[in-house]
Amino acid sequence: MSVAPGQHDTWFRRFGQASPDAVKLVALPHAGGSAPYFMPLARVLTPELDVVCAQYPGRQDRHREPLVDTVDALADQLYEALITEPSRRLVLFGHSMGAVLAYEMARRLERDGGGELLGVIASGRRSPSRYREETVHQRDDDGLIAEIRELSGTDPGVLDDEELLRMVLPALRADYRAIETYQHQPGDPLRSPITTLTGESDARVSLEEARAWEELTSGAFRFQSFPGGHFYLNGQQAAVTQAIRDSVTAFQETTAPAQP
Repeated sequence: MSVAPGQHDTWFRRFGQASPDAVKLVALPHAGGSAPYFMPLARVLTPELDVVCAQYPGRQDRHREPLVDTVDALADQLYEALITEPSRRLVLFGHSMGAVLAYEMARRLERDGGGELLGVIASGRRSPSRYREETVHQRDDDGLIAEIRELSGTDPGVLDDEELLRMVLPALRADYRAIETYQHQPGDPLRSPITTLTGESDARVSLEEARAWEELTSGAFRFQSFPGGHFYLNGQQAAVTQAIRDSVTAFQETTAPAQP
């Protein structure tokens, strides 16, 4: 499926007005997530960064659109939507499933030269080069609900509203199918630097699996861990925001032209 020019606003949401020359931070949510998840972060980082938050098909205002249940197809569509805007400096930031999407989009950007990619920030996800057998998407509805309760990343108001919960389950299952059936295709490492952020007690990501992102770049690598589990960033907003700022600054310094 191709994304026609002019559909950027279908795929991305802004929650503030950035400075004209600001670096664009593309924020990619977790499985079952949506653009407003990043609203608090966007409001803190704007206007110094132009924070655009991805809205995947099949949820909220896009609930009537067909779901996308493979990482490659979703990365293709996000990439095509992203490059409809004029070329500018950008950083890809993804949490959990969004981290893998950020990586796959980065591969496409480097392959095609679509925009000036400064770097990738991968949060709450093991390196794509590290495989785990996972079958959450094959569970019944109650099993899927049990999974998201355990991760503690979903608004309790959604979990307590049976009707609303049943509405979001198809998108959640499609996302889990996408990330759990994803298979990393080896290739050249990214030229862009990578920062990895992770929760120290995340049962879904070991510290070794998080550090293994370094294998996927020939550029600089930064690693930072925080207290907390898979959704460590919910309780570490100030620290995570600063880590993103520091990474963007380091990315810019890495790509800055040498002074004569």
